[in-house]
Amino acid sequence: MKSLDYTERAVACFKALASGDAIGKQTETLSRAGVLRWYPDGISGFHGRAGDVIPRYAGNRRYKWRIGETTDDTEQTLAVARALLGARPLSHTAVGRELLTCRKSIHPGVSMWAFHRQGDASSIALDGDGCGAAMRVAPVGVLYSPERWDELVRAACEASFPTHGGQLAICAAAAVAGAISGAMEGKPAAEVLNLGIRAALDAQACTSASKGKATLSMAALIQEMHADLSRHDDLRVNDLAEKYFPDKNENKVPLAINLALHTQSAERTILLAANLGGDADSVASIGGAIAGALRPETVNEAWFSVVQAVNADDLIQVACALARLR
Repeated sequence: MKSLDYTERAVACFKALASGDAIGKQTETLSRAGVLRWYPDGISGFHGRAGDVIPRYAGNRRYKWRIGETTDDTEQTLAVARALLGARPLSHTAVGRELLTCRKSIHPGVSMWAFHRQGDASSIALDGDGCGAAMRVAPVGVLYSPERWDELVRAACEASFPTHGGQLAICAAAAVAGAISGAMEGKPAAEVLNLGIRAALDAQACTSASKGKATLSMAALIQEMHADLSRHDDLRVNDLAEKYFPDKNENKVPLAINLALHTQSAERTILLAANLGGDADSVASIGGAIAGALRPETVNEAWFSVVQAVNADDLIQVACALARLR
């Protein structure tokens, strides 16, 4: 594996992550029926002029999200990347310092709200089983190869601790990091799946079920969903919405991983997630990141051109820096 290959895969991973984040934001929190009310023909990309307010957010008093704008998913991914580039091994305090600079989607009811109010970069969350850790952990998978397994799993846990201390969340983050690590090597989808499951199992040592009130195993959830979806010739949005709608913590990350591995397409993964609704931006960004690293040619460059124009961040430079370190 040449470094150029790693760079190509890392860049594709980050491009798909940010594109999925922005496209998914158009339908985040909507029901499947709500998606079709706003977008009768379904989501096929960005709907409207780049930089304009997304129509459904026009009356939002808190924040008017724009077409092509990325959310806290991408912002926190860059925070973890900066922490990794600053010092290794990764520590939760280094991640915490970077997370305290994040400003998007900080409001009552989300884990970052409590973390920012506390203002202590070294603090460790005692609970939290959402996908907030999984949505920002891609840099860990980009940097660490499967040959550095213990470092990978530990870094995924450290990236989780500031805001998500629940077992389900930590194991979900590890699963995503493991899957991306395998995808960065161009491994077959079945091996990528196994690495994600293995990482989820190994991450259980970082926490306890009681801390997150978790009675479900993230590894089992991923595996069971994969077995179920493998029985079907095609993935249909309505069927996915009926059985695995991403408004529950036990569905979001397993769905993102399985969309990526069943479609092996960043574009297809993102569109499926966006047309589902629910936590569409996170499912699209996590799944897109995995599929982008696995199949860089499936990244929609036109979508990313919109994202780059609207957000003007250093996403590509960061991806390249991580790839060089790998």
